[in-house]
Amino acid sequence: MRMRKKKNLDVRFAACADVMAFEPKEKRGKWRALFGNDHPLHLEIGCGKGRFAIGMAEQHPEVNFIAVEREEGALIMAAERCQQQPLPNLRFVSFDAAELREVFAPGEVDRIYLNFSDPWPPNRQRKRRLTWRAYLEVYDEILKQQGDLCFKTDNQRFFEWSLAEICQFGWLIQNISLDLHHSDFEGNVMTEYEEKFSSEGARIYRLEARRRLPEFLRK
Repeated sequence: MRMRKKKNLDVRFAACADVMAFEPKEKRGKWRALFGNDHPLHLEIGCGKGRFAIGMAEQHPEVNFIAVEREEGALIMAAERCQQQPLPNLRFVSFDAAELREVFAPGEVDRIYLNFSDPWPPNRQRKRRLTWRAYLEVYDEILKQQGDLCFKTDNQRFFEWSLAEICQFGWLIQNISLDLHHSDFEGNVMTEYEEKFSSEGARIYRLEARRRLPEFLRK
């Protein structure tokens, strides 16, 4: 279900300028300059209402976070939530994941988070899944040499499909959790969906994947 369009979005986004990053394509290759430091750059694709991004930015002031959400109705809620107490290491931005190459330069990102991405039907719309090979190729380009991907979902079939897709792509799988909330993983920050699904008894699946080495280093 698509979120209803919020009223007065332009005015509301302008009021949240301190936590927003407008005109993202103009910042390609210059994101650290926006934060005024050379700290690691972490990217969440599909931040929803911002709970995860805000929580991570609070826990890790040594990391710069960029939270991406194409649905402006959700993004304004995240921005307004953060605007109440702006974090110098977090910016929200709106664009479609298909435009990642236009927004980030090769090797510019240290880590990518995919939290509860839409598990599009694998037979008809697998190309829209954010763990599909074509997206992995983009991540492989914008991540630094030892960059990694963190993926969480409540959908077991989507998790298994994504695990196979990432393995076939040649990335190193690390830290698999088949029941995250009953594991020894520390420092987990929940999203809104995660809290809802786990309260209903759903398992949360998580994995980390390290970017594959360049071909000349694998010989």
